[in-house]
Amino acid sequence: MRLLSLNYVPHQEFVLPAHDSSQVWRLVIGILLVAGIFFLLTQVIMTTFLGLLGPEITEKILEDGQTGETVVGMFLVLFQIGLLGVATGIVCVFLHKRKAITLIGPLRLAVRQFIGVALALLVLSLTLWMLPPYGFDEPLVQNMNKGDWLMLLPFAVIAVIVQSGSEEVFFRGYIQQQLAARFRKSFVWLVLPAVLFGLGHYMPDSAGSNALTIALWATVFGLLMADLTARSGTLGPAIAVHFFNNFSAIVLVGIPDEMSGLALFVLPFGMSDEGQMALWLPVDFALIVVGWLVARLVVRA
Repeated sequence: MRLLSLNYVPHQEFVLPAHDSSQVWRLVIGILLVAGIFFLLTQVIMTTFLGLLGPEITEKILEDGQTGETVVGMFLVLFQIGLLGVATGIVCVFLHKRKAITLIGPLRLAVRQFIGVALALLVLSLTLWMLPPYGFDEPLVQNMNKGDWLMLLPFAVIAVIVQSGSEEVFFRGYIQQQLAARFRKSFVWLVLPAVLFGLGHYMPDSAGSNALTIALWATVFGLLMADLTARSGTLGPAIAVHFFNNFSAIVLVGIPDEMSGLALFVLPFGMSDEGQMALWLPVDFALIVVGWLVARLVVRA
């Protein structure tokens, strides 16, 4: 079946720039450098800009940034993750001696694929939004005034693109490219970045008994994005799917006890309601798979 075929020919060109510096030790050092530069950039920016606001305001913003329950806090979370992409680009240039843009693939093709997948997912999202609620006993709770939400919407779109794009650049751009340049077995460069992505979403303190399921879902999401990147030869489709997944969960319908600062609505239950959350997770997983299939259709792979 075409659906199950592993047509990864475009991936060969995507990986080509990484071949000259594909040593495993270089990748390990690179990951450590990305982490260090990310931390350093975060500290410098926080110290420089927030330091100008005074200690009380700075303390409140940093507190909000821990949970993302306010507008400022959520923007802080999203743009801070954007520094991950900056750090990855720096490592790519100075450690691997190649242009940072090669982490994305051919730029014009990536942009074209991103727009195509984004438009298809927009149609899908609008269709799903008009469907009846997914078995909730209670309706969604409005979290923000619609006028305020619309005013913030352009900035929220940019912030989520920055956040989702940066994660794709690091996991599917940098790590996947470097592993694929070193190892022929697709299992290695498909699975390892996805597992790291899943581990980054393991949050037992906030998710409780659902923490392992959420981490597993994130790992599967990483696998699907790796597959999509290998089929398309750019990060364009994966960034589009990642963006729409996060936009839905951050800007449209959030979770009331965390990361809800930009959400128009929130679910009638939070992470602490582990039973209700467990019922919602399969729906979220199904939406991820549907988004992947739609992207597959758009790129014809």
